[in-house]
Amino acid sequence: MQKLVAIKGMNDILPPDSARWEWLEGVVRSLMARYAYRNIRTPIVEPTPLFVRGLGEVTDIVEKEMYSFEDRLNGEQLTLRPEATAGVVRAVVEHSMLYDGGKRLYYMGPMFRHERPQRGRYRQFHQIGAEALGFAGAEADAEIILLAHALWAELGLKNVRLELNSLGQPDERRAHRAALIAHLEQHQDLLDEDARRRLHSNPLRILDTKNPAMQPVVQSAPRLIDFLGEASLKHFDTVKAILDANGVAWSLNPRLVRGMDYYNLTVFEFVTDQLGSQGTICGGGRYDYLIEQIGGKPAPAVGWALGVERVLELLKEQQAQAPEPLPDAYAVVPDASSLPTVMAALQQLRVRGVAVQMHSPAASGEGMGSMKSQFKKADASGSRFALVFGPDELARGAVTIKPLRDGGEQTERPLATLAEWAANLQSPR
Repeated sequence: MQKLVAIKGMNDILPPDSARWEWLEGVVRSLMARYAYRNIRTPIVEPTPLFVRGLGEVTDIVEKEMYSFEDRLNGEQLTLRPEATAGVVRAVVEHSMLYDGGKRLYYMGPMFRHERPQRGRYRQFHQIGAEALGFAGAEADAEIILLAHALWAELGLKNVRLELNSLGQPDERRAHRAALIAHLEQHQDLLDEDARRRLHSNPLRILDTKNPAMQPVVQSAPRLIDFLGEASLKHFDTVKAILDANGVAWSLNPRLVRGMDYYNLTVFEFVTDQLGSQGTICGGGRYDYLIEQIGGKPAPAVGWALGVERVLELLKEQQAQAPEPLPDAYAVVPDASSLPTVMAALQQLRVRGVAVQMHSPAASGEGMGSMKSQFKKADASGSRFALVFGPDELARGAVTIKPLRDGGEQTERPLATLAEWAANLQSPR
């Protein structure tokens, strides 16, 4: 029978690598709690119009990358979510979550885009994101940037730089748009096919081109920040002042526009030079008009999302070590007939928080294996202790505790007092 394999660009995450994912998620949960962000979980499948309306019809995601299909049972147009912000906003609107004030939310989960798989970029990829909804002040922008900056410190990431820009408000963007189109029309012979197509529908996205031949045109284009009014500049200046007061380095990138249509005012990216072309590991900004576009009452919001695969790849590149989830103890069991007694003792240890791995033979009928082979596996497991349930020990109602890592003394302890040993066990992990 033909072997079935995973879809290209949709990867299995296997042990021991999955432990790095669990560690990252644990760090995020702890940090989000300190910033008073609460977890939200939205469906993987959403109505296709949610993304068309929210992200913009002429974005790359909507035009080329979405996994969209018709539900055969009722004819609904559905899409595997390509990003999470639109779904979070849909949930906030649907459940009237802002009726009693703003909400700070975070999420984790898989997203889907049909694009060419490459390093740090897959068809099923994972994001962690934070959204502050119902807060209009620049301090919310700064806080959410500080949250991401704190995460890099918690993870031990280095050489990640912060780039900032402001997209202003719609009327300011309209004035810039007219000037930008006029500039680009003067250089139409230098525009690639994609830029010509977007010239009148979404010219701002042309500034984000990676085409080297178009860089002179982009660099000489009118800067949006030069079209900002007093209120937009004050908002941006406040964000920068708060970052400065917290010692967070940043640089202005006047060409930074992000990939979705819903942004206004502050936009930002955290970028590295260590992942090649996939250098953005986290990006976001303010999106004060998306809630109204989704059908809710007008309300401000700001947020970011990071690419889990890219962050983990950068951690690997920088040789940052995630803690391994090693067992505290390994149970050496010479005689299978003692398993009922042994497993009752191990359950008592696990109830008290001790991580115990029990030796088990590879196949039934083989016996438990020699003491030598069991000790070899105990050592390979990374356990700090071997718990030896030999026939002599069990006859005395006891267990031998043998240190495997720190060279301490081997001791024998009555089974009835294992709970005391568990209570005094201080795990460095």
